[in-house]
Amino acid sequence: MSPEAETRKKSVTLVLGGAQSGKSYYAQKLASHFERVTFIATARGTDTEMRKKIARHRRERPSGWRTIEAPLELTKAIRSESRESDVVLIDCLTVYVDNVMSMRRKSQSKSDSKECIDAVCDAIRTAEASVIVVSNEVGSGVVPPYRSGRAYRDFLGQMNQKVAQIADHVILMVAGVPMMVKESGASQQKRGETSTGVAKDELMPFANGSGKRHSRSREAFK
Repeated sequence: MSPEAETRKKSVTLVLGGAQSGKSYYAQKLASHFERVTFIATARGTDTEMRKKIARHRRERPSGWRTIEAPLELTKAIRSESRESDVVLIDCLTVYVDNVMSMRRKSQSKSDSKECIDAVCDAIRTAEASVIVVSNEVGSGVVPPYRSGRAYRDFLGQMNQKVAQIADHVILMVAGVPMMVKESGASQQKRGETSTGVAKDELMPFANGSGKRHSRSREAFK
C-alpha cells in the first residue's frame, strides 16, 4: 500500500442505483484508488446471457485485481479476503439476495432474512480492509405483482438500509451521475478527500455550491 493510502482509515461505501445507472463502473473507479483490490462477485453463470455478462465484466476489470466468486458464502469471503486486501469490492448485493432466496426455495428453508442481513453487516463492519458495496435501489418502481417479487424487494430493501446505516458513504447513481446521500463527518480527510481517497467533487457533482457540475462528473459511467 502507498504511504498516502496507509494514512487513510478503513471505510465502508455503499453505491446504489438502478439498472445501467453506472453503479458498478463507479464502484470500480473508487476501488482503483487502492493498491490491493479484491473483487467479490456474487453472480452465477446460470444461462448464456449471464455468462456473457460475467465474461465482459471480467475483461473490464484490471488484471491485477483478485477475483473471488461468492454467490452464497459472502460473509466468509469478506472476512477471509479483507485480511490480504486494502479494499474489498462486493458486486453485488442485488444478486446475492436473489441467490439466497433461490437456495431457500430449493431447500425449503424458513430461516429469517434478518439473520442473513445481520451476518453480512457484521462481516462488513469487522472487515480488516475498506469495503465498497454495490446494490440496486429497488424501492422506487411499481409494486411487484407476485408475492415472491414483493418478498425479494423487501429483503433487498432491508439489506440496503442496514448496510447504509454502517456505511461512511452512501452514493446514489442517477443516469451516471454520483449523488452523495450520506457522508460521515468523522471520515473526512485533509484536502477535501473522503476516506475512499476520492475528492469530494468526484462524488458530489454540485459540491462547489455554484449549481454547475464539476468537469469530473461529466464522465459517462456504464
